[in-house]
Amino acid sequence: MLPNLTLVIQGLAFFAVAWLVMKFGWPHIIAAIEERQQKIAEGLAAADNSQKALAQAEEQASEALKEARAKANEIIEQAHQRANQIVDAAKNEAIEAANKQKALAQAEIDAAATKAKEDLRKQVSALAVTGAEKLLKREIDASAHKALLDELAAEI
Repeated sequence: MLPNLTLVIQGLAFFAVAWLVMKFGWPHIIAAIEERQQKIAEGLAAADNSQKALAQAEEQASEALKEARAKANEIIEQAHQRANQIVDAAKNEAIEAANKQKALAQAEIDAAATKAKEDLRKQVSALAVTGAEKLLKREIDASAHKALLDELAAEI
């Protein structure tokens, strides 16, 4: 055989095989490539959406954390205020109790002073009657003398 004829037949066979591949195989290969490209594009879009969702979730978590901290600080402030109210109420109750005790003690002191004055008046009147009896060498009516001494004590 001639080398040129062999070369031409091989060229025709090559073009025939190439045409068959392009006619029957190429559409399947292109469809597979396009399907793969579509899946890759969908995967990239899903990854992008996931990153956006993650960023949004992180932002929401950050805001929720800020709100929780603000609420915690508010609760702490309310607790401090309530503690101060309780301390103030306890102080006021203690002051009231002290004032009541002071008033009771003052009342007891006044009662004791009044009783002491009465006892002193009785003793003074008894001494005065005794002294007057000794001076006058006779007995004087004690009730009349007491009335006279009470009148003198009221003037003083």
